[in-house]
Amino acid sequence: MTRTSTRLAQPRLALVLSAATVMVTVNLYGAASAHADDGPSVPPGTEATASAPVELDPNDPDLKLPEGATLTEPKVLDIKQIVEDKSGDERREDTNSDVTFALQAEVLFGKNSAKLSAEAKARITTIAGEIKTQNATKVRVFGFTDNLGSSAHGDVLSRRRANAVQAVLGQELSDADITYEVRGYGEQYPIADNSTEAGRKKNRRVEITFPRTGS
Repeated sequence: MTRTSTRLAQPRLALVLSAATVMVTVNLYGAASAHADDGPSVPPGTEATASAPVELDPNDPDLKLPEGATLTEPKVLDIKQIVEDKSGDERREDTNSDVTFALQAEVLFGKNSAKLSAEAKARITTIAGEIKTQNATKVRVFGFTDNLGSSAHGDVLSRRRANAVQAVLGQELSDADITYEVRGYGEQYPIADNSTEAGRKKNRRVEITFPRTGS
């Protein structure tokens, strides 16, 4: 009689861990869901920058660099968190160095108007409180429109709206040490697709940006 022997293979689980330095960019939107950046929310030149918290030793044997290799300058990527209220009327963006509030124009003004509503003033007052908390001394107020109508009209309207928001901030803060940069960018720097009304609504906005002090 021939006896057949069957050997059961024992499953093995290989776990490989690789040592590496990981730079992470976190982008939270709404209910903490990550997505790609929709584009600049502020004009060029206002992007946040950060320096590395520690220096790396290129001669550290634990780094296991190939012979003759050297490290490049260390860089810490900016961490960005975006939170938008359920209605989409207000958005807050936090980075390592700045805080930006974006208020949709429909919440602040009537159609083609730069006159603030009572609700708008209450929202701006809340933002003024955050500026005080951060002890910010420089505040940017930028107005934006969609791409409907003429570009010249959008430029003028967005500037008038930015001026109106800045006026309320100035009254609430009453601080001579705070300087303001107020601009109207019209249809420039959209954050959504202007081909849909939902996108155009997002683009009609006023943004208030100030430095984060860590307070």
